[in-house]
Amino acid sequence: MSDESGTADYQVSADDDAVHSSWDNDLEPVATVEPGDVVRFECRDATNGQLGPGSTAADIATLDVGPIHPLTGPIAIEGARPGDVLEVELVELEHHGWGQTLVLPGELELGLLADEFPEPALHVWEFEDGIARFVDGIEVPIDPFPGVIGVEPAEDGAHSTFPPRSVGGNLDIKHLTAGSTLSLPVAVEDALFSIGDCHATQGDGEVCGTGIEAPMTVTCRFDVRSESSIEQPRFETTGPFTPTGRDEPMYGTTGVGDDLMAAARTAIRQQIDHMQAERGLGRTEAYMLCSAAVDLKVSEAVNAPNWVVSAYLPEGIFPTE
Repeated sequence: MSDESGTADYQVSADDDAVHSSWDNDLEPVATVEPGDVVRFECRDATNGQLGPGSTAADIATLDVGPIHPLTGPIAIEGARPGDVLEVELVELEHHGWGQTLVLPGELELGLLADEFPEPALHVWEFEDGIARFVDGIEVPIDPFPGVIGVEPAEDGAHSTFPPRSVGGNLDIKHLTAGSTLSLPVAVEDALFSIGDCHATQGDGEVCGTGIEAPMTVTCRFDVRSESSIEQPRFETTGPFTPTGRDEPMYGTTGVGDDLMAAARTAIRQQIDHMQAERGLGRTEAYMLCSAAVDLKVSEAVNAPNWVVSAYLPEGIFPTE
C-alpha cells in the first residue's frame, strides 16, 4: 500500500475490503503503520455512492441508510496501547469537485427540525475556486474536514457510526481542517483508526442532518503519546472561525428557553423565517443553507431557569446588489 507519489508512506483506496459502516474492534486492519507515518485515505461520500452529481430529491426514496458513513480503514498504528493518546494531524484534504446536502424523510428523525420537514430534499453543490454554489447566487466558502474520524471502541461488537463517542467518530467538528491536530484516547491495541463522511463545509450544528457531503481524499500523519492520557477527544486548530476566515457581518437569531435543544430549535426556526422574509428563500432551501453555513453557539448557560442559543448567519454569502 505504499504511495509511489512520495507524498505519503501509505495509500488506502476506498475499495470494498477497506470500507466499513460500523465501529467494530474485531475488524482486521487494512494496513499497519508506524508513528510518524503519513497515510493518504480515499473516502467515499456519506451515501456510499448511492447519490451523485445527477441525483434529485426523488432518488432519496430508494436510499439505503445501512451503508451511510462508509469509513476507510481501519489502520493499525504500531505500538499504540489502551490509555495512550493517538495524535492525528490533518495534512491535506482534497475534494472531488462536488457535494450534496440532503434532508432525509422526517420519520428518520435526522435533523434538528426533522418533525417540521417531513419531505426529502436535495441540493447538489458545484465547487469552483474555493466556493460551493447554492441557489440565487449564494456562494458558501469551503474548507474541507472529515465528519467521522476516530478509533475503535473497547466494547466488543458492531456499533453505529451515527452517534459520536469518547474515542471520536461522528464528531462533525468543522474546524478539523488541514493543519489541525486531533488527539484521541486509544481504547484497543494498535488504536485501529478509520475516517470518512467528509464535508466541504458545514455550519456548527449540522442542523438539517447533513453538511455539504462530498467524496474526498484525506492525508493524515500519526503519532502516539504514552506519557499522558485523555478521556475525550481534544484538538488544536487555527480555524478559520468564520466562513471567509476573517471577521465579517453576521445576522443573528436567538432561542431562549429552559432546554438547550429547544432553544437551538427556536434559534434555527427564526433564522429560517428571516431568510424567507428577507432573502426570498423557500423554507426547505433556508433549512439546508442553515446546515451548510449557520453556526449555533451557546451564548449563555448560567442564568437559570433559561438559557440562550444564538444562530449566526454570515451575510457575505449572499450576492451584493
